[in-house]
Amino acid sequence: MNRTTTRTAATATPYRHARPSQQPATTGPDRRRGLRRTVEHQVEHHGPVLAVYGTLKLVGFAAFMWLLHSGGDYRTKHPRFGGGAHPWDVLASWDGWWYQQIAAHGYDPRLIPIPGATGPITLEGNSAAFFPLYPALMRLVSELTGLGLYGAGLLVSVVASFAAALGVYTLTERLGGRRAGLAAAGLWAVWPGSGVEWALYSDSLYVALAVWACHAVLSRRWLTAGLLTCVAGLNRPTAAALIAAVAAAALLALHRRRDGILRPVAAMAVAPLGLLAYLGWVGHRTGQRDGYFRLQSGAWAHEWDFGRHTLDVLSSVPVGHFDYPFAWPFEDLVGVGVVLLALVLFPLLLRLRPPVVLVVHTVLTLVLVLGSRQIFGNVSRYLLPLFPLFLPLALALRRLSPTHQTLLLGIAALASGSYAGYGLFELGVP
Repeated sequence: MNRTTTRTAATATPYRHARPSQQPATTGPDRRRGLRRTVEHQVEHHGPVLAVYGTLKLVGFAAFMWLLHSGGDYRTKHPRFGGGAHPWDVLASWDGWWYQQIAAHGYDPRLIPIPGATGPITLEGNSAAFFPLYPALMRLVSELTGLGLYGAGLLVSVVASFAAALGVYTLTERLGGRRAGLAAAGLWAVWPGSGVEWALYSDSLYVALAVWACHAVLSRRWLTAGLLTCVAGLNRPTAAALIAAVAAAALLALHRRRDGILRPVAAMAVAPLGLLAYLGWVGHRTGQRDGYFRLQSGAWAHEWDFGRHTLDVLSSVPVGHFDYPFAWPFEDLVGVGVVLLALVLFPLLLRLRPPVVLVVHTVLTLVLVLGSRQIFGNVSRYLLPLFPLFLPLALALRRLSPTHQTLLLGIAALASGSYAGYGLFELGVP
């Protein structure tokens, strides 16, 4: 045995045979110092992300409130339809009114025909069209904090929007670095449709779940990805795109034999349960297996039409024609711009060769939204989950100096009060 081997054996033996009681113990002060260092590191790393998103969002939100106060039209509108006694009451109108009703009274799923109706709307609208996770959290937070349903719903949305901002940052930082991540978090604050992020809407909650599910896939935490996707399926029907994205990534992992079999298969099995459970429950309560889709079609004129309505709008708005169903000129113009922006950014995203979970999620979200008949102005918020499209823009923004980047995002935040806030709630239907 040479001298090196002897020395290695001598140093290794005491640790190999040491009893647990002989291991160095972590004292209380050491644990506290370690926890403090961890907290300090998290604040140092993530604090700027929250500050960037929160500042930009406050700028846009203040501009939105000022426009509401300046225009004053909300005072003459019904509280359900963009009205109220105060500007901030508008945040709880439209879908927000329905979510408050569900949180307060629960569901009453029925398919009730409208006598004599012959147009696209043949059924009375009811709450079953709205998925249960967000109103359930509204009710829970209200009972825990003593806030009313309005305050509880707004708190859920705001907290979820910050969680989504952190997820967008973390995902983009992983692929493009810290400066790109900060830019992406800023884009989440000013993106068209972002006016619903701080309102009684479920969009912020869905994006938070979706972005962290995608991050869990990239981190190969399969059960976490499956559980987050399952919960997202209780929040919005477009979770079908996320379910397919997680399944595609899991199948690829199985093909490469990288993470075994059990964990990817478990993710695929768990991911669709939330969505299937709610659709099944609505079908059972309405007495129709496809009760949810019948309700969406007959009460809300929202159904799959292979993109015919989208093509109609895209060919009408540029020439100033607004004779298609559910036309809202200003809101629809913003929607057309969002669709064109997404179609430009998608090839740029593909050039970066992103992970398959992001590609599938982006493609299917676009297909589900653009392939359906709906109030076209809603497209700007229905496409909020397209956070992978932030990546090429964020990579371009990171080349700018911090001053120029701040100026550009600041102007977009100020303008977002109109195109992402006032345009949705007062000049259209969000």
